[in-house]
Amino acid sequence: MKCPFCSHLEDKVIDSRLSQDGDVTRRRRECLGCAKRYTTYERVEETLPFVVKKDGTREVFDRMKILSGLKKAFEKRPVSTEAIDGIVDRIEKKFVEAGQKEVPSTAVGEAVMSEIKALDEVAYVRFASVYREFRDISEFMKEMMQLIENKDKQRRGEK
Repeated sequence: MKCPFCSHLEDKVIDSRLSQDGDVTRRRRECLGCAKRYTTYERVEETLPFVVKKDGTREVFDRMKILSGLKKAFEKRPVSTEAIDGIVDRIEKKFVEAGQKEVPSTAVGEAVMSEIKALDEVAYVRFASVYREFRDISEFMKEMMQLIENKDKQRRGEK
């Protein structure tokens, strides 16, 4: 492991812990060159599907791309980084377990939207405004009205 501070290639592991669900191993390391400590995370490399974009191009499923979008949506919102990481983990797991070699980008986007909506409505609207590419205020208002209607139905106990 290369030290992020001095680029020395040798270190020692001080502590190792499994995440709550056992998918990730967290390791505290100490550089043998500069003696600074840093944390690494290890996960089993799984076969990730290709994401087929709207224009037909394909790219490997990238959890960091999803994480980046989520961080923007949840910026200045009262949502922990652990909750955001959990969303990414669930979405990645969903598509890995599906066993498909390719998934449409719309399926990934809708999965993200569903997770955000359940957690924070303001972040949902932020993400939707970019993801759905609203052309004007009426499209934005239509999405807002659906959100309000769904919330009212939930209050009344409807589905």
